[in-house]
Formats: sequence, structure tokens, C-alpha cells
Amino acid sequence: MTKFKIKTGDTVRVIAGDHKGSEGKVLEVLTAKNKAIVEGINLVKKHTKPSTQNPQGGIVEKEAPIHVSNLSLLTKKGETTRVGYRMEGDKKVRFSVKSNEVI
Repeated sequence: MTKFKIKTGDTVRVIAGDHKGSEGKVLEVLTAKNKAIVEGINLVKKHTKPSTQNPQGGIVEKEAPIHVSNLSLLTKKGETTRVGYRMEGDKKVRFSVKSNEVI
């Protein structure tokens, strides 16, 4: 299992693939598969059978995972950046390599 520099709740931009240039919020990080689910990006249609939660059934759109290598973190100014780690006192913090600000 590897340590990811992208975490749940981060705002990211897709930098490669079919959805290049799209931005969204990370809903979930799948560490075992090295993928993340981003809100509103990589939508797929899933056919569902009728159930108690969804008595009608039908076609549902949901987000599919994207590999983390195709995602880049956005700063508060809206520009892409790489993420670094450093110690501030006794605390380990993530910081933007481009602007050197703590994330």
C-alpha cells in the first residue's frame, strides 16, 4: 500500500485521458487500486435491477475511478501543483511545491 499525495476532499484537475482539463472534488481514494473517485468526472451509466432502495430500477449515472497519476492537486488560486511533505515543529504537513504554501 502506498502513500498518496491526494486525499479525500481535495480539489483536483484531470491532466491526462478523456476528461483532461476537468476539475472536481475527490469523493473517495481507493488505495488498493491506486485510483480516486472524483465528483462529476468519468461518469458511467450503470443498469440497476429493482430493489428496496430503488423500486423502479433503470439506468443510473455514477462516477467511475480514475488513476491517481492522471490527477493533479489545485491550489487556492486554481493552478495545478505537485505536493510535498515537510515537518513543521512536531507536525508533518503537506505543502504546494509551486507556491510553497501549506495545504
